Amino acid sequence: MFAQVESTKSTAINTQDTVLNANDTTTNHLKIASGKDTVVMKGESGLETVVTIVANDSSWNEVSKNIIHLYKGAKVKYQEFELAADYIRLDRNTNILFASGMMDHNGKYVGRPVVLFPNDTPKAVDSLRYNYKSQEGKTFGIMTEVDGGFIQARVLRKNLYDEMSIFKGLYSTCDLPEPHTHFGIHITKGLVTDKQIIAGPSYLVVQNIPLKFIALPFGFFPKQDKKSSGFLFPSFGDDVARGFGLRDLGWYLTFNDYWDSELRGSFYSKGSWDASVRTNYMVNYKYSGGFNIRYASTKVGTEGASNYGSNKDFNVTWNHTQRQEANPGTSFSASVNFGTASYFQNTGANSTYDYDQLTRNNMSSSISYGKVFADGKVNFTSSLSHRQDMASGKVDLELPTFALNVSTFNPFDSKDRVGEQKWYQRITVGYSLQGRNSISTGDSILFKKEALKQFTNGFQHNIPVSLSLNAFKYFQFNTSMNYTERWYLQTIRKGVDNELNGYVDVRDTVSGFRRAYDYSFSSGLSTKIYGMMSPKIGKIEAVRHVVTPSVNFNYRPDFSDPRFGFYKSFIDQNGRLSEYSIFDGAIFGGPSSGRSMGIGFSVDNNIEAKVRTENDSTGKGTKKIPILQGLTFSGNYNFAADSLKLSTISFSGRTSLFKEKINLNFNGTFDPYELDYRGQRIDRFTIESGKLARLTNFGLSFDYSFNPDAAKSRSGNIDSMRNSMPNMTKEQSEALSRISRDPNAFVDFNIPWNLAGSFSFQYNKEFDRDLRREVAKYSATVQVHGDVNVTPKWKIQFNSGYDFKQKEVSMTRFSIYRDLHCWDMSVGWVPFGRYQSYNITIRAKASVLQDLKLTKRNSHYTY
Repeated sequence: MFAQVESTKSTAINTQDTVLNANDTTTNHLKIASGKDTVVMKGESGLETVVTIVANDSSWNEVSKNIIHLYKGAKVKYQEFELAADYIRLDRNTNILFASGMMDHNGKYVGRPVVLFPNDTPKAVDSLRYNYKSQEGKTFGIMTEVDGGFIQARVLRKNLYDEMSIFKGLYSTCDLPEPHTHFGIHITKGLVTDKQIIAGPSYLVVQNIPLKFIALPFGFFPKQDKKSSGFLFPSFGDDVARGFGLRDLGWYLTFNDYWDSELRGSFYSKGSWDASVRTNYMVNYKYSGGFNIRYASTKVGTEGASNYGSNKDFNVTWNHTQRQEANPGTSFSASVNFGTASYFQNTGANSTYDYDQLTRNNMSSSISYGKVFADGKVNFTSSLSHRQDMASGKVDLELPTFALNVSTFNPFDSKDRVGEQKWYQRITVGYSLQGRNSISTGDSILFKKEALKQFTNGFQHNIPVSLSLNAFKYFQFNTSMNYTERWYLQTIRKGVDNELNGYVDVRDTVSGFRRAYDYSFSSGLSTKIYGMMSPKIGKIEAVRHVVTPSVNFNYRPDFSDPRFGFYKSFIDQNGRLSEYSIFDGAIFGGPSSGRSMGIGFSVDNNIEAKVRTENDSTGKGTKKIPILQGLTFSGNYNFAADSLKLSTISFSGRTSLFKEKINLNFNGTFDPYELDYRGQRIDRFTIESGKLARLTNFGLSFDYSFNPDAAKSRSGNIDSMRNSMPNMTKEQSEALSRISRDPNAFVDFNIPWNLAGSFSFQYNKEFDRDLRREVAKYSATVQVHGDVNVTPKWKIQFNSGYDFKQKEVSMTRFSIYRDLHCWDMSVGWVPFGRYQSYNITIRAKASVLQDLKLTKRNSHYTY
């Protein structure tokens, strides 16, 4: 009655030439052959459909009952329905499939069915029954994911209208059959349709304890495939300075597919509050951006005391990016960040106590527009910019700045030229035009009427002419002439006024158009000198030294000569004849006084070693290791000056250490002249006193990571976030950039440890008038950050530093992370300093539940 065939490899049932009929037993036989078994059926429309069957291990056919049993890696496909399991039973009389897993030799349930329903994603179930003709089925023990959350159901039934009914379901953020944290919402009964979810009695389950007294008799949830407006869940915290807080309570607004907004507010028990409006917009393939307006009222002092009051602060950011292909040849972008200087300090950086935000010294903004003309030969750019010093309150505005640049061209060359260029055909000419309208003032009077009188403006034209030739085989000859002309609508005049207390200097502004022009000439030679040395020390095969010296002759006339009319003189309040430029303080400056005729010089050095390496397959390979890169000395000697003819000598260089893991940079300045008792340079070389030169300033910086895998991991996380958000706004992109610079932005338990640090040193000499000698001043800081896995689920991070000049530790922060599988917990602690605080956060990992969190925050932040 039963026919059975077993094999260790794939066995197929082939009846594609026969339509199986339960009444015709002669045709109900099993053929052993390679291929697939297909059952041909007629649907209600009269069209024939095919059921494809595959069994990898064994199969047998109950001929009399017209039932096929499939084992191990069995697969069945009918139209868009697909099923794979370790056991499948196909009843061709009733068109019903039954699938389940099997118990292995260890007593484990394996090979659970994986089913793909039409218009759905693959799902794993314990078992199922499915009528492939009516497209109705019932699954047992199903789990499915919805935006990072997981729905389990003991029984789920689905009909041909894609409607699902759930019996004894559980919603959790954990993907385990038994939720790892034993936290979820139990749904007794439910119905899921294309546009809505209807739930029957539902209650919370914590640690397997049903909290039925916290239950909903029913629930109705719209199921939309697009954004919708809704409530933004707040977080709660406790702040010593502001009291108990309800933070980031708000409402999300979506207007269409192109822009949305968030309205948020935070309220504290001691009277402080803040509010924000954040809006993002995006038009695919054209532009994207967003802005954020924040306002805060922070209570300071003690209530009832004279110092009690409120600080009013605001901050505005706007970012806009235009896609290049949207309008070829034209660009527009914006990056705006302005507000009161005390916003971040008074709000504790929005209660995040972010070190970068709290210690920032300035804010800046830029809105720019660009256009390319004449096949790319002419480029026009314009911008509005803002820079604000948060310590002094000084604000610099450019409203606006524009530039027109013409690419250099050869005016004496010909398009029809045959052969090489003659020397005069190598002459190149360029042109640029700049315009500026700027103001520099305090933020307290920025929006007042008197600030309008402080704007300065002007235009500047520049025409460079240059020629470059090879000379004497080994030299490069360069000569150039530069002409600059400035246009101003205002000039100044200086004089004295006779007042009650004597004469005082006065400065008047004279309206009227004036030109200010100057020109200079330069000509020089440069070459390269190669040196090779073979010290044969250890694995060093050779050391190469490349010296690039250059010398140039430069000339500039004295534009303070009366024939130019750019300088005037007056008798000052002390009775001395003083000379001044009528363009003093102008936005592009004015022609300089004094004739200059000198020789400029520079020497650049590069030293590298060739070292044997055994990594090469031949065992005789070599690699180059940089020893010293870009060590440059430069200066100028002015023959036309009556004294102090030699300028200061500046130097800079860089190198790499420890297999290029440390990049070290340094720079400084030497002064060849001595100082008098007033700190003024005098015409006497320091070498006459036995010193080569005075080191007036020096800078050194480097950074290093002891575990390069940590940097690679952080880069990988950044790339993963960037790939998951392909349509990032400018604001999101900058936030991602800030995260990439934050050593504690990512918690990667795959990296067992990391330790990294950076060092910065600045040295300079200043003349002390009381001591009547130079005094050395320096600043040196070191920053250290790292992390370590205490256990596979616990990680500790730290970030600290030390200021050697102030002799104090910079803001130190410890963070502890605990991986709770589908939740995570973090503890942040600033143990001392102005921003002493701690916070504890427990958060669901699922993206759809990012507002589901518990936060405890305590701060000793003082204003």
